[in-house]
Amino acid sequence: MPQASVKRLIEIEKKNLIELVLDIEKYPSFIPYCIDSKVFERKDKGDVIFIIADLTIGKGIFRDTYKSDVRYNKKDDTIYVTNIDGPLKHLENKWNFSQKENMTEVSFDVDFELKNKFLNILMTKSFTYGLNKIADAFQKRAEELFSNTQD
Repeated sequence: MPQASVKRLIEIEKKNLIELVLDIEKYPSFIPYCIDSKVFERKDKGDVIFIIADLTIGKGIFRDTYKSDVRYNKKDDTIYVTNIDGPLKHLENKWNFSQKENMTEVSFDVDFELKNKFLNILMTKSFTYGLNKIADAFQKRAEELFSNTQD
């Protein structure tokens, strides 16, 4: 099962980074290999925001859509994602956001398994590289959107 973790220190306010991660419908504009996204449901219930969304990931003729359950816990500034449907047998990813003076420490942990065992083996080989590309894309997008709005 591919697993990886990425940690970044980004000179952007925590609330802005959280908003960026929760703005799932914008992912295709900046995340590598994200072809489409759709939010089906978004409910703000006090301390937790619940989102049900699809992401279509692919390149060339290879593409798959998976449905996720996304939960943002406002009390501890974490976003927890699990799969509902699609090519994934298992998905858990967790975002943690921690303000450190004028920087935000962001950690992103992913653990998943594809239903296709052969693709699982291929993904294990390149997964850390791919996760770093995704983290780079989020950081670059955050800096483009929010660097000029910081105090």
